[in-house]
Amino acid sequence: MRCRVISMKQSQLFSKTRREDPSNEEARNARLLIRGGFIQKEMAGVYSFLPLGLRVLNKIIGIIREEMNTLPSTELFLSALQDPLVWGKTDRWSDKNVDIWFKTAFRAGGEVGLAFTHEEPLTNLMRDHIRSHRDLPIYVYQFQTKFRNETRARSGLIRTREFIMKDLYSFSKDKESHDVFYEKMKEVYKRIFKKAGLGDRTHLTYASGGSFSKYSHEFQTVCKSGEDAIHVCGECKAAVNDEVLPDLGKCPECGNDKLVRENAVEVGNIFTLGTKFSEALGLNYVTEEGGKKAVFMGSYGIGPGRLMGVVAELLGDDKGLRWPASVSPFDIHLVLLGKGEEEKLSAEKIYNELTGRGFDVLFDDRDASAGEKFADADLIGIPARIVASARTVRENVYEYRARFDSEARKVGFGEIVEELKAEK
Repeated sequence: MRCRVISMKQSQLFSKTRREDPSNEEARNARLLIRGGFIQKEMAGVYSFLPLGLRVLNKIIGIIREEMNTLPSTELFLSALQDPLVWGKTDRWSDKNVDIWFKTAFRAGGEVGLAFTHEEPLTNLMRDHIRSHRDLPIYVYQFQTKFRNETRARSGLIRTREFIMKDLYSFSKDKESHDVFYEKMKEVYKRIFKKAGLGDRTHLTYASGGSFSKYSHEFQTVCKSGEDAIHVCGECKAAVNDEVLPDLGKCPECGNDKLVRENAVEVGNIFTLGTKFSEALGLNYVTEEGGKKAVFMGSYGIGPGRLMGVVAELLGDDKGLRWPASVSPFDIHLVLLGKGEEEKLSAEKIYNELTGRGFDVLFDDRDASAGEKFADADLIGIPARIVASARTVRENVYEYRARFDSEARKVGFGEIVEELKAEK
């Protein structure tokens, strides 16, 4: 699902690139994203998304939303402010049980929390909407800001204290119907990570399942700077994390005992919740036989901002970012070289024609040197670049280079359009 075409002239973009790394950032993704003008650090673990960064974030959200809507599931938006009485029913309001709360107080009296997840409030909400077996199953999701009082927040967008999460919750009649949906979600998540450019590096990973299933599943992306350790099967590419490796010793998918240890970042997870929350909060339904039964639940999360950080961390290089076409802030970076009227008109023409054909174009029309423009183009990392100059005007061609290619090619406008269409 593509957003409405919005091209932009770079002279109108207020955010600026930086030549030097920010001194207070350790993580590669944060250094590149700040230098490229995608994000701004407000404090440890808290970042603002600037126009370029917001475009990338929205592209990732669009990929996820499109897949969520194939299930089918319904989007909603829950409150970030949390009622202690609801959370007290599961013993998760206590700081002894949950140590990542941000809490504050109303001026009129009484505590309130900022949500770090939404199992409790959504289960409580569903008491007004689930009465009978005819109401089930229900699948709902949201993109909502979460707040977590992390002790360590020094990995850029990979570990933050304020972030957007896509969290989907399933409400089923029983474990059997839940399991069918759970298996479907595995495939949906695989498609999401493939579309975002991380499919070959991201592994379905077995993790501890808690009270209601033997295993939960994480989606872990292999990354040298990752804080998690996983063990990847060389045959089927499934993985197990450190926590469950002693209990398994081999791949749970194919039985292969040759597993390779890798550092990784968790980019998604799916959990069987069972009836833990529905029993605590009184979410029941009337069965076909007329009895009463607790709703069987599941939870499925992805952090779009974290996913953006992992893409930047893995695919960036010494020159800057290298976005996959699916999540790039623009389809094309059009660079104007020279100040002559002919090259300006040529660049304006291709800018308007590409936009009219449905491509998002960032047009570098600034009064800056060729070296500065090329350095910024490398740093921003849009996957396709077109150069309009006096020479290209004379030869009636444009210099075209994909970000991952080392050499530019001289091609006509029609060839550029066909190649860009193939990338979409």
